[in-house]
Amino acid sequence: MTAATRRLLVTGGSGFVGGHVRAACAPGGALADWEFVATPSGWDIRDEAAVQRVVADTRPDAVLHLAAQSFVPRSFENPRETFEINVLGTLNLVRSLTRGGFTGRMVFVSSGDVYGRVPEASLPVNEDYRPQPRNPYAVSKISAEELCLQWSRSEGLDVMIARPFNHVGPGQDERFVLPALAAQVVAIERGRQPAVIEAGDIDVTRDFTDVRDVVAAYAAMLGRGRSGATYVIGSGIERRVRDLLTELCALAQVDPQIHQDAAKLRPAEQRRMAADSAALQRDTGWAPAIAMNATLLDILEEARAKHEQ
Repeated sequence: MTAATRRLLVTGGSGFVGGHVRAACAPGGALADWEFVATPSGWDIRDEAAVQRVVADTRPDAVLHLAAQSFVPRSFENPRETFEINVLGTLNLVRSLTRGGFTGRMVFVSSGDVYGRVPEASLPVNEDYRPQPRNPYAVSKISAEELCLQWSRSEGLDVMIARPFNHVGPGQDERFVLPALAAQVVAIERGRQPAVIEAGDIDVTRDFTDVRDVVAAYAAMLGRGRSGATYVIGSGIERRVRDLLTELCALAQVDPQIHQDAAKLRPAEQRRMAADSAALQRDTGWAPAIAMNATLLDILEEARAKHEQ
């Protein structure tokens, strides 16, 4: 079997990141030597029999496990659902791969959120910092990480853990901060909203990476990562949300007032965050390539397109 025909099973392939993985499998993309294999419409990773059927039918050469309940506020509202999808769903997947005789490589996509509240003296965060999750979503992710690594030790599964920090770009749900702010900027630009932005705590900093760079990191892990390794994925740049909002406004040539809404503040808020991806860069050569200004412009253009529908 040639490299061009290798099959990459992508769980959660219809989501925000999955759409960019599909695009990266096209000629010229970071995953151009892989065939994108999606799970069926309506597929539920909580259904073990359905997971077994997908593995048997697709016979993948590698797996990128994206499927998750990833919205933190929802994990507080319904922690049982979050654990069923993120932990038991992952169990269904690794068991099905083992039963199906899978000998390829799997990347489990966790989250930088597993680190919890990190002291400023410990920034930037790398793989050596001990996770201290502070919400059910993060707990579910660290639990699924350990499950995958146990499967590596006891069953020989070639698996790696990805811990991406905030990734942004076109296609992201408006429940997330930058597309939510961009939607308001465009509404003001189009005269559909008074020149006031309703925002949460925008004076926090985050390590934002373009989703297309994150997908390139997954491709690098599949190709050159070290089996059993955990890799932090981030830009290494600490960015304040307020500054990104200011840049969005400048791109749209609007000058609104900012009204901070206490109801939009989420529990266990981290004031500052930055990630250290030196291990990933050392092992694979990956580095982010897309400028944040270009990412913000793409987010803004998508918000404009939605307003014209």
